[in-house]
Amino acid sequence: MRRSADELAKMRKAGRVVAEIHEATRAVIRPGVTTAAIDRAARAVLERRGAGSNFLGYHGFPAVICTSPNSMIVHGIPSEAVVLADGDIVSIDCGAIVEGYHGDAAYTVGVGTISAEAARLIEVTEASLDAGIDQLRAGNRLHDVGRAVQEVAEAAGYSVVREYVGHAIGTAMHEDPQVPNYWPGSPGPMLKTGMVFAVEPMVNAGGPETVLLDDGWSVVTADGSLSAHAEHTIAVTDDGPEVFTRL
Repeated sequence: MRRSADELAKMRKAGRVVAEIHEATRAVIRPGVTTAAIDRAARAVLERRGAGSNFLGYHGFPAVICTSPNSMIVHGIPSEAVVLADGDIVSIDCGAIVEGYHGDAAYTVGVGTISAEAARLIEVTEASLDAGIDQLRAGNRLHDVGRAVQEVAEAAGYSVVREYVGHAIGTAMHEDPQVPNYWPGSPGPMLKTGMVFAVEPMVNAGGPETVLLDDGWSVVTADGSLSAHAEHTIAVTDDGPEVFTRL
């Protein structure tokens, strides 16, 4: 769906709130902090900005962010029982609703001092996201995004998760069409000015296979390898991609 100028303005506002949540949560991540404390930092931003949460209550999800450490890929539930330790990595996925429009973005960060291997995984994941974003130009095909993500990740020796993908976004957090992080075998729809997507590569240090844990939310790598996640909400504009969720 192509969004009007007024709709895009509202989505910029939502994206700004998401970017502020990223900034606030990064500031509290350190060894010894619980993932529940990170969620509280995110809630404080939503309250201060008068924004809604598109995560809280989504199919019963109990928090405003997802916190996924180490081998957890996505959808980790914040908890007082999960205490981050030096050397961990953790992905933070969050969103916001402003005037009925949604923003959605994620990042992965090291806790304290992390290994060179973990730092490289995060760096490559961010680079794969940037490569995907660069494809969001009018006249390109949607699945050019996934091809670019996959090429960057696999060139570094990593794998891309298949079961969980990006998506269009607007008046709902998850809209069609989906945005695979790999080349699915067909070019997909033509990109047009005014379309908005959440692109979110999930990159594993080992194989791409996933396992859903018993809580019904948390997804981990099947082989126990580290995983990183990066995401932004981006509009296709006449001047190229515009990232709404970056300060």
